[in-house]
Amino acid sequence: MDKGLTEATQLLPRLRQVLPEAVARALAAVVKAAEGQGRTLYLVGGCVRDLALGRDLLDVDVVAEGEVQSLAAAVASALGGRSVGHDAFGTVTLEVNGVRVDLAMARAETYARPGALPRVRPASVEEDLARRDFTINALALALCGSERGRLLDPFGGWEDLRRGLVRLLHQRSFIDDATRILRAVRYAARLGFRLEPVTRALLLRDVSYLDTISGARVRQELLRLLAEERPEVALLLCQGLGVLAAVHPALRFDRRLAAAFRWARRRGASLGPELYLSLLGTPLSPEEASSVAHRLPLSARERRAVEGAAALGRVVSDLAQMRLRPSEAVAHLEAYPEASVWAWALAAPTPTVRRRLRRYLECWRYVKPDLDGRALQRLGLPRGPLMGEAMRMLRTARLDGRVRTRQQEVAAVNRLVRERGRSS
Repeated sequence: MDKGLTEATQLLPRLRQVLPEAVARALAAVVKAAEGQGRTLYLVGGCVRDLALGRDLLDVDVVAEGEVQSLAAAVASALGGRSVGHDAFGTVTLEVNGVRVDLAMARAETYARPGALPRVRPASVEEDLARRDFTINALALALCGSERGRLLDPFGGWEDLRRGLVRLLHQRSFIDDATRILRAVRYAARLGFRLEPVTRALLLRDVSYLDTISGARVRQELLRLLAEERPEVALLLCQGLGVLAAVHPALRFDRRLAAAFRWARRRGASLGPELYLSLLGTPLSPEEASSVAHRLPLSARERRAVEGAAALGRVVSDLAQMRLRPSEAVAHLEAYPEASVWAWALAAPTPTVRRRLRRYLECWRYVKPDLDGRALQRLGLPRGPLMGEAMRMLRTARLDGRVRTRQQEVAAVNRLVRERGRSS
């Protein structure tokens, strides 16, 4: 696994090469301000990990011992930016010319109970690394001062990067914060790493502690997982480890859904997390979908997508009828969210259903008659129920191919008016 791993002594030169220019300028300003105060800054965590692995860095996380508010304020003043403090955790977000740099006071953490947010206190950089989740994230690179360029690696994270392992720092880590379970799976899937055997055993032991985490935090971690380049890899791992069932007993994932996730990307279906959530909703009953939406808790759009996918599952069999007319398919589908229909277009069990769903998404739902309300008025139809009936009749006729031209639409409307006149 060490192929392509940057030498530790080359991390600082590589940092200058890979950072976007605007981010590099902002970071250089922070380093200069720290040197002016006689302080040492450290690049920490996932930034160092990704730098070593040759992955893109879009922003940076920096740690210093002691408060960082004055440091951020000095840079913001010099560059015309702004700093936003988060006092509870001793962190500051510095924003300069559209670039964000996160500065944090080195801190230690304690947990009052499983799943609680941590209490923090100022600490050394070494103690700060000790509070982190995995060894590959417990790395720090000195950016200035007498130790400039030195890699701090108190827990063997560099060796785990070389071996391709995700390893916990502490035996109680999943108990203290069970969201780390989802993060462990996400990192393993993203990096192509394995869960270190003891870490895997602890995950299996502690997976039930996901019940101690609020639904809002679990939702946030799930959405981060779904935002990965290949979320299906992480979800298959979650399924095998019992993580999905611990999030909610109804959630399940298999290779058929994994293929649907891949197809979604290949087809360029860009509905964001709603499409992936809808795919997760396809195996659920409507009752299960509502329960999942309540547990997480999903936003209104996300809830509609999941519940819509579950409800649509009950009519999918109707879409397999060989003589189903396009207008009948539209009548079945137009009440459902687009993401829900796309989910079944990717995951339906038969080619006939998938084909009809894609036909609806790509063509049928856009079909409209040439005649609009004003044209119908010119033909003598007053606004009201008859005009509505005429518009529905024309759309159905267009969908089913019974009318193909504007002239044929006019003839169909005239027939409708005559029939209604005779029946009145």
